[in-house]
This record gives sequence, structure tokens and C-alpha cells, in this order.
Amino acid sequence: MTTGLGLGGAETQVVQLALSLKRRGWEVRVASLTAPGALAEELARAGILVISLGMRRRITSLCSVARLIGLIRSWKPEVVHAHMVHANLLSRLVRPLAPVPGLICTAHSTYEASSQAKRLREITWRERAYRLTDPFCDLTTQISQVGLDRYVRVGAVPASKICVVHNGIDVQEFRPDQSRRDQTRASLGVGDAFLWLAVGRLEPPKDYANLLDAAAHLQTTAKDNWVICVAGQGPLLAELRSRADSLGIADRVRFLGVRKDIPDLMNAADGYVMSSAWEGMPMVLLEAAATGLPIVATDVGGNREVVLDGNTGFLVPPKDPEALAETMLHVMALSRDERGRLGEAGRTHVESNYSLDQIVERWEALYHELLARSGGRPHRVGAKER
Repeated sequence: MTTGLGLGGAETQVVQLALSLKRRGWEVRVASLTAPGALAEELARAGILVISLGMRRRITSLCSVARLIGLIRSWKPEVVHAHMVHANLLSRLVRPLAPVPGLICTAHSTYEASSQAKRLREITWRERAYRLTDPFCDLTTQISQVGLDRYVRVGAVPASKICVVHNGIDVQEFRPDQSRRDQTRASLGVGDAFLWLAVGRLEPPKDYANLLDAAAHLQTTAKDNWVICVAGQGPLLAELRSRADSLGIADRVRFLGVRKDIPDLMNAADGYVMSSAWEGMPMVLLEAAATGLPIVATDVGGNREVVLDGNTGFLVPPKDPEALAETMLHVMALSRDERGRLGEAGRTHVESNYSLDQIVERWEALYHELLARSGGRPHRVGAKER
């Protein structure tokens, strides 16, 4: 169960988990609170039923809630695994009317807040709602240790009922590939420029204004040939284009829009940059590290769990464009071999801790643990129980 299936890190993780569980023999169905979005097609192609409850943003109708209750009663799942705050809270609220043997809720952000101002509060209403509905949930998971520590500290979840399960990625899909690099750089027309890549929705948490201000600093310091490509779409596009133009860096920063060839773009890049004001556990950092890219990222959320400062990349304070620019400049000044060593260390780190197979096995173990506790049995199709 998920809030939505648009193009985002949390949504991508939901899809990858569902597909992996399907391949391992689980019977999987997906309920999306809102219109399914682009990622639903991938689930449908794999034979996974996707149902939309038809909710609109910030509006929960009684008809949609009744439909969810009906779906759970008719499907009779052994485990409901909810993702993102709205799906998490709704799954808890309907459980007394649609009982299931196991309910897991995954929080995909360190802060459950819709704006930076709300994020600065000690505890938000959403986290208070987690606290009030916790009795209806068997287990809450966080995607980073930072997120877990905060949830326990503010009392959103008892320490005994929360654990960390990281995001996972397919390390075969995201890996260094010279032919992909050559073809994609040719299609982008970047020549021998140092290519920085940033991927993510154009929304406040990503703080692309910070990146543009850093690029302006680079413009006055680094006379070498370099370019920044930003893959993603969002409501801030016009504002960011205008800012880039006013800073005199419009020719250095390219907004690529939505791209479905992220593995190719990762290979085309020479370095990955993240300027976020806050994060959970960014999938794109895992993807960049798995592709062997040196990373410069702000030290927020779970970023330091992926970027080992000085070993796989470098961390800088958030909202400090000068520090971001100086560190980007440092990476650009490194030799190809030095950048290669950073990239190799990053890929090794991801392979050892964040490969999708390892993460799915962790989920399976948790499902079995919940079912053993409740006396339920896993319903697996065409495969032996593990």
C-alpha cells in the first residue's frame, strides 16, 4: 500500500520491492491512495494488480476508505506493507475494520513535514499521528539510522517497535559501463566537459537554489569546461530557470526534465552532486555510488550513511553554496585515478550494504517473523517457502 506511484525515490523503492517479491513467489497486489502514476505500468507488465483508491492530494473521502476496507477484506493478505506517511496512517486506521495478521509501515523521510518551517518543529502533527495510531501497527521501519533516532527521540514510535531497513538498488542495472558513457555523452553534446549530474524533483527539499548559487561561485573560480545537468520535473522549474539566468549560468546548467535513462546519465557523468536541505535515504545517491561516481552531497538525513566522507565522496553543510562550490572544485581538480578510487569505494559500499537482493531478503525475514507471531502462513505462488 502506497500513497502514490509517481516518479520518486520512495515510489521507485515500492515498485522494486513488489517486483522482487513477485519473482520470489509471493502473491503481490498494490493499492495506491492516489492515481497510480507512471510507475504503475511497470507493475502491470509484471502481472501485479494495481488498484487506485482515487484520492486527491490532502483529501481523504469516506468512499475511498470504504473501498480500501473492502479490498483488504476480499484480498485477505497475510501482510499489509504500507509506504509513506498518508498510506501508513490510513492502513493503521482501517485495521480494526479490516484485520490482517501483520502490518508494517515504512517511513521514507527523516522528517514527516510538508515544508521546511514545519520541519523545524520538534514534532509535527504527522508524527503525533504516528504516536496515536502506533497500537494498530506491528512494526514501523525507517530507511536511515538518522530517521530512526529522530522518531524515537520525539516519541513517534517506541524504540521496541522500530528498526532500520535501508533502500536497496539493483547493482547490475546501476554499474559503470563505458559504452553507455560514450553514447550518452555524445547524445548530450557535452564533449570533454566535466559533467555534474543531479537527479530529483524540482521541489523545496532538494534545494536546487543552493546548487545554482554554488554554480555561480564555480563560474567565477573554475574557468575549465564544466556543465551541470539536472534531471527531474517539478513546480519550481520556471523559478530555477529564471534564477540561473539572473546568475549568468544559464549556459552551464541544463534542465533535462523527466528522464527514463537514469543509468545512462549516471554513466555519462563525472561526478554526482546533491544540494538538498533535508532527505531520508536518497535512492539517487545509492545509484550514483553503484555507478562509481564520486559524490558531493549535503550532510542531511541519511546521506552520511551512503557518502563516507573522504572515502566515497564528500559531505558539506546544507545551505552553504560556497562550501558546496569549493568541494565540487576540489573533486574537479582530482586526477581521474583519484576520482576512480572514490567511485570504486562507493560501489563496494553499496554492494555490501544496499543491494536489492539483500534488502528484499531482510523484508522477507520480517514478514515471516510477523506471521510466526500471529500464527499466519505466507502465501507463496510457484515457489517453496523460505
